Amino acid sequence: MPAAWIAPRDALQARWRTLAARERTGLIAAAVLLGVFLLWSMAVQPAWRTLREAPGRIDQQGAQLQALQRMAAEATELRAIAPISSAQSSVALQGATARLAGRATLQLQGDRATVSVNGLSGDELRDWLAEVRSAARARATEVQLTRGAQGYAGTLVLSLGGSR
Repeated sequence: MPAAWIAPRDALQARWRTLAARERTGLIAAAVLLGVFLLWSMAVQPAWRTLREAPGRIDQQGAQLQALQRMAAEATELRAIAPISSAQSSVALQGATARLAGRATLQLQGDRATVSVNGLSGDELRDWLAEVRSAARARATEVQLTRGAQGYAGTLVLSLGGSR
């Protein structure tokens, strides 16, 4: 034991001996309670919380894994689909855009298309993008959208013809 600790230890032992039995018992009880509290807060409670939260986290990570597996399967399917010509892609894109009932305008420029949208709901935009991806083999390369009271408005630049 270092010499610097010997004098304070001896002083504490002397003070301990001067305490009455009742005071010693009270200090021992307080030390035991403090020890139990520290053991609980540093060892038992974190482990207990982990056990309590584990089933929820396992379910959440299982759902994330399933979503990733679905996306991987979709990516594999998309890679397996034969590319289509730019003409076929343009026709499919024009058909999908026409179904938006005048809330979208299409400008074709070779293997790229610029679509301006105004007032589309999130569901309509999602469905249109899914249709364009599958039917026209087009993918969005640039998107500038703003969300307003009437829905989404802005432009989307698409790459056509199954180019990857």
